Amino acid sequence: MTEEQGGARQQRPAASAESVVLNANTTFYNAFEAGDLDLMAAVWLPEPDPVCIHPGNAAIYGYAEMMRAWAMIFANTPYIQFFLTDVQVRVDEDVAYVTCTENVLSSGEGAPEEGFAGGKALATNVFRRTKSGWRLWIHHASPVLSSGGRQEEAE
Repeated sequence: MTEEQGGARQQRPAASAESVVLNANTTFYNAFEAGDLDLMAAVWLPEPDPVCIHPGNAAIYGYAEMMRAWAMIFANTPYIQFFLTDVQVRVDEDVAYVTCTENVLSSGEGAPEEGFAGGKALATNVFRRTKSGWRLWIHHASPVLSSGGRQEEAE
């Protein structure tokens, strides 16, 4: 793309790979919050077998199994919102990863009646570059213990 400035044409810088990967990461969380199975399906890399590990659950291997799991999650999650902190991105040729802290607000199972529950997880999202853009290959989220940990006791 070019842009006219004072009669001279200047080349606009292309988006950095890091910013494109961060946008793909945002799209994943937007699909999750919206409960949008079509958008979630478009985020994931179908081959080679993707992997998804939610906090406290067994790994889900393969695109078809994962899409079934997302459909169940969306059907049983009336509300979820993510506030991402500590976001870091690394791109190495055709593979990239984003690490972040997922600060989660949700309703549904585990939340007080007619209320919300909060939680925190550390997540790693691994992306692969494809002809159609960066696609999520691996999502792994681990819960953060909110109290009683040795680190807290030492401080």
